[in-house]
Amino acid sequence: MPGLAVKDGYTRHPFDLEFGVRTSGLIAGRDLKTGHRHDRDTTAYYGVAPSVFQALTKRWQRSKPSAPLAEFTFVDVGAGMGRAVLLASGMPFRQVIGVELHPALEGIARKNVALWRKSGRAKAPVKLICGDAVEFEWPQGPCLAFLFNPFGEMVMKRLLARWRKSFQGRPGELDILYVNNEQEWVLEGFKGFSRLFLGEVKRSRADAIADYRILAAQPDGEYTSSNAEDCSMWRWFG
Repeated sequence: MPGLAVKDGYTRHPFDLEFGVRTSGLIAGRDLKTGHRHDRDTTAYYGVAPSVFQALTKRWQRSKPSAPLAEFTFVDVGAGMGRAVLLASGMPFRQVIGVELHPALEGIARKNVALWRKSGRAKAPVKLICGDAVEFEWPQGPCLAFLFNPFGEMVMKRLLARWRKSFQGRPGELDILYVNNEQEWVLEGFKGFSRLFLGEVKRSRADAIADYRILAAQPDGEYTSSNAEDCSMWRWFG
């Protein structure tokens, strides 16, 4: 797959080197075709900076969620190779689910989860689903959706419409963590969702250096890195 070879600028993130998993690489959306109608709205694959994930989840825990962490199901929407799934499974969620449309990425994520479990790092049950996130059936109980800019406008609108229907009559049972929030304006246009946070979440120094090196190695220079990610948090009130 383009983006996963040294000639394409492939560089392993320190997260992979430390834990022996495979979540590195930058794959452009145009190289993630599956034949699905949502392909044209697929963005690039790139693993979230662990420090950004950790800082945002800590901020969310301070936002007075509707239930204790142990009652929440964490769902990574557009899970890719599963870096956020691995990080979330290190927290005592009720369960962690990764939903990924591309079968090759989902296959890599499945191998990563197996390694993570074997190492004893998973504190929550983990399930991976290869399929369309819009069609995903949300479980009962409070849920936390994680998005690292997985889709363009069209799919984001379909996704939010489905969530609004799925969580009708369930106020406070859906929270959203949105990293690299390019479609923030779409969320702003959907009634029933209330924003809890909007702003930059800084990378750690180690993550900032790693991401700079990884993106600087890309031969076409299409993507750049910064020391922070634009993020938001939302809650469904109905």
